[in-house]
Amino acid sequence: MKKYAHFETERLVLHPTTVEDAGFILELLNTPKWLVYIGDRNVHTEEDAKQYIKNKISPQLEKLGFSNYTLIRKADGVKIGSCGLYDREGLEGIDIGFALLPAFEGLGYGFESASKVLEIGKNEFNIDRFSAITTQNNLASQRLIEKLGLRYIQTIRIPNDEEELLLYRIEY
Repeated sequence: MKKYAHFETERLVLHPTTVEDAGFILELLNTPKWLVYIGDRNVHTEEDAKQYIKNKISPQLEKLGFSNYTLIRKADGVKIGSCGLYDREGLEGIDIGFALLPAFEGLGYGFESASKVLEIGKNEFNIDRFSAITTQNNLASQRLIEKLGLRYIQTIRIPNDEEELLLYRIEY
């Protein structure tokens, strides 16, 4: 298996999500905010999580060299969330996404990891257009996206999703 780059911030290690993260992914994808704001991915067992990683995360990583990163707190090695860059159908530019376990929300980890992921995208992968999407009622996500420098463009619908989403974008 090819080795992919890990990245670090002051408080976090960002490592490409692999099947070894299945237990963590199972927990994250079933948090109340994930289910409300991102949607039920029908990941209900650790085996489901392994298949989700193999089918949804690993192919993009193998194709483009970037995808979803598991966020690990340096202080204690705890997996606290995920952040990544996604080549999402129906969007121009690479989509930035993030999610944290509830205990780690509001502590600056979302901004810290998302800022690093934007830097990685720009400097390591030569991406010059980033998008972000969120639901209209996810105000915390909207604030973080705007703090990252992305600007609201319009509402959109992406393939296989009936909900109207807010589209944000930044270009370098």
